[in-house]
Amino acid sequence: MAMTQTQLLHELEPVVAGELDRHEKVAKEWFPHEYIPWSEGRDFDGIYGGEAWQESHSKLPEPARVSLVVNLLTEDNLPSYHHEIASTFGRDGAWGTWVHRWTAEEDRHGTALRDYLTVTRAVDPVALERARMEHMQSGFITEYDTMLQQLAYVSFQELATRIAHRNTGRASGDEGCERLLARIAADENLHMLFYRNLLKAAFELDPNQTMRAVTDVVTTFQMPGSNIQGFARKAMIIAHEGIYDLRLHLDDVLMPVLRQWAVFDQTGLNAEGEQAREELSAYLERADTTAARFVARREERKARAMK
Repeated sequence: MAMTQTQLLHELEPVVAGELDRHEKVAKEWFPHEYIPWSEGRDFDGIYGGEAWQESHSKLPEPARVSLVVNLLTEDNLPSYHHEIASTFGRDGAWGTWVHRWTAEEDRHGTALRDYLTVTRAVDPVALERARMEHMQSGFITEYDTMLQQLAYVSFQELATRIAHRNTGRASGDEGCERLLARIAADENLHMLFYRNLLKAAFELDPNQTMRAVTDVVTTFQMPGSNIQGFARKAMIIAHEGIYDLRLHLDDVLMPVLRQWAVFDQTGLNAEGEQAREELSAYLERADTTAARFVARREERKARAMK
């Protein structure tokens, strides 16, 4: 019989404790203020009578600015994310310790990104604050009902965030920006490993339920910032620059994690588990075709632009 979500939470508790211990040993302490070029800062207009922001102040190319804003606004919704995982995993024992540790580490990311963008005048601070207010008030509510689905989601999402941060840093053309985003990406990678290893253990406990959860998430995946105003346009700018697109999502996020879980080598699945795996395989084939077409069109546009 399939295990209940409560039973799975209980059975995974020793794995959580082990992964938490591993995480605390390898995670490196760092301080956001050390990554900010404070000497570049100056007063804005308003109370201190400084200079109003102008687009010419930013030294970053537009795709990098757009991606940085999306990344920061996504980080801003941390209170909603904390509520979701605390409600699912609980606040007691190893699960609770991890929930609070994860939240504390994630909070550094928004702090560092906002300080960097403000001090370097990379983006309009008024527009950024208005976007923060709007986005945080919209909150975030997961569309996934089960603990297994949420574990699958954060496994992919943390890796996707890591890649988006690293590629944004490279696209910025700014050494300081790239250094900061590489530091943040290192945190995201450790978070991904934590969740990925938990779901791998879940496959051993209940492979059929876990396979269904993975398929449900892969076939409906959206980044947590997808409700940001104008997200579709921003995502297209980011994709056209090659910072994050479906090709990267498939090759650098989905497939590496799926291979770690050995989803296509799992044995002993029942009919429902096999059905979920077949759906997953069919989706990946369709997505691969779509990704290849997008990359081809992007290359064609670049070639035309260079003529």
